[in-house]
Amino acid sequence: MTTVDATPSRTADLADRYKAVFPSFIKPMYGSPVSIDRGEGSYVYDLEENKFLDFFGGVLTTMVGHSNPSIVQAVQAQAAKVMHTSTLYLSEPMIELGEKIAAQSGIPDARVFFTTSGSEANDTAILLATSYRKSNQVLAMRNSYHGRSFTTQAITSHRSWSSTALSGLSVNFVQGGYKLRSPFRDLDDDDFTAACVDDLTQVIDMMTAGDVACLIAEPIQGVGGFATPPDGFFNDIQKVLGNHGILFVSDEVQTGWGRTGDHFWGYQAHDIVPDMLTFAKGVGNGITLAGIVARAEIMDTIDVLNFSTFGGNPLSASAGLATLDYVIENDLQGNAKAMGARLEAALAPTIAGTPWIAELRGRGLMQAIETVQPDSVEPDAARAAELLEACKDRGLLVGKGGLYGNVIRMAPMLNVNEAEIDEGVAALIDAIYAIS
Repeated sequence: MTTVDATPSRTADLADRYKAVFPSFIKPMYGSPVSIDRGEGSYVYDLEENKFLDFFGGVLTTMVGHSNPSIVQAVQAQAAKVMHTSTLYLSEPMIELGEKIAAQSGIPDARVFFTTSGSEANDTAILLATSYRKSNQVLAMRNSYHGRSFTTQAITSHRSWSSTALSGLSVNFVQGGYKLRSPFRDLDDDDFTAACVDDLTQVIDMMTAGDVACLIAEPIQGVGGFATPPDGFFNDIQKVLGNHGILFVSDEVQTGWGRTGDHFWGYQAHDIVPDMLTFAKGVGNGITLAGIVARAEIMDTIDVLNFSTFGGNPLSASAGLATLDYVIENDLQGNAKAMGARLEAALAPTIAGTPWIAELRGRGLMQAIETVQPDSVEPDAARAAELLEACKDRGLLVGKGGLYGNVIRMAPMLNVNEAEIDEGVAALIDAIYAIS
């Protein structure tokens, strides 16, 4: 177990400077903030050289390890050539990455548009869907989060992350896969899915004018606390959408690139192919890179001059190529499946024996535990905050989320090994026992 030195330090001074220069709506994760000075593999070090096992990766963004030599070498080589061109010029890394992502997407006749963030990618998806369908009506899932832009805030159903209700969109939210807090939670998986499909049908029939542009959904809800629907859930959802000509957008910002273990994309757990998918987070292993894949007929609905200044720039594209190749060549999807199973199996007995943890859920290396009042489903955000700090004090960095801020999120690197999983589990279990 790692014991962290809490002596006043350069980190404390940095925290004061952070507070003085940034707006109040951004805050450090911890009561006693963590500085990150450097990283190596699954570990990061603060300014005082305290070592932390990183099970969050800057919100699922550092995906194949800090300072991964393959990605560092690719970025350094590209930086020595040219770092920026924009989509107005032909750039080999950008085109090659686009080709690989289109082929990997599973979407027929795919076109790729690069952006700089998941928010911008989802914003673009809504632009395309509403233009293609000539409708401002959009469906999204309850407990969803799709970004912080003006458009994506309108399709976010998560009060603690909703900055405004103002929008030019007409948005309706349908029942999603967050079973623990669903009115249908007592049903088995098949009946639960059927009840959510009935809700979707009723929303379309009663609350829209019929010509809905799209439904956007995360296969596993990220900020919503890794809420995971039954397999096949979106297959039944998409059948209803198809009957109305409504497009389906799969928000793969957190679920893409093999993280769920069983599949490369989250949507593949449901035996469907979306009309569009968005991606971001881990594909650049920390370098800003995001985008959208759509069928050509949808993408080409935009017929005016358009381009992305920073989307797909050579530096980001080189990082993306190196990361994607590293994931595939090292079968990190397979590793996510194996290490996720190891994580689940090691935690399961402690979770089952802890009355203030409702459940362990997720898939592959995307796992979460939800804290509640003992033997109930009443959320306990204070205990989640306490557990977050207790993990940090033991040298383990995890995330926090969920509708009520009561979910601990774990997303180790896709190349995490058995020893690191065991180290993280030991720290988490010790933290749980310490606050029981």
